[in-house]
Amino acid sequence: MQDFILYLAFYGLIVVIVILAQVLVAAQQVGLSTLAGNREDLVLTGLAGRMERAANNSLLALALVAPAVLMTHLSDAADNLADQLMLTFLLARIAYVALYALGIVWFRTASWVTAFVCTTLLYVGLVL
Repeated sequence: MQDFILYLAFYGLIVVIVILAQVLVAAQQVGLSTLAGNREDLVLTGLAGRMERAANNSLLALALVAPAVLMTHLSDAADNLADQLMLTFLLARIAYVALYALGIVWFRTASWVTAFVCTTLLYVGLVL
């Protein structure tokens, strides 16, 4: 398996873990029966709210990066740069979730931008 495909698989696993962590933190805040309900007007705050936003953003990032990785693989455009971009993306996204959970804003934003640039460069590599 090519490294960049493996990094995508790792990121998918990380997204699953982030979602599970978000549910656990939210259950501690509002209770499991509230989460089992329809969640209308439910507003999570503090760590639970930050984890909810980090989980949603992680899903969005996965939806953006997965097609680029799969198209890179299918087009045989994979090279060392694709591996490096995906490794950087993976590390930046791990940092993003941790920094978001801790409420550290500017470094969180820097890690988001780093991962977004990596995703963009994967698409640019397909077009050029």
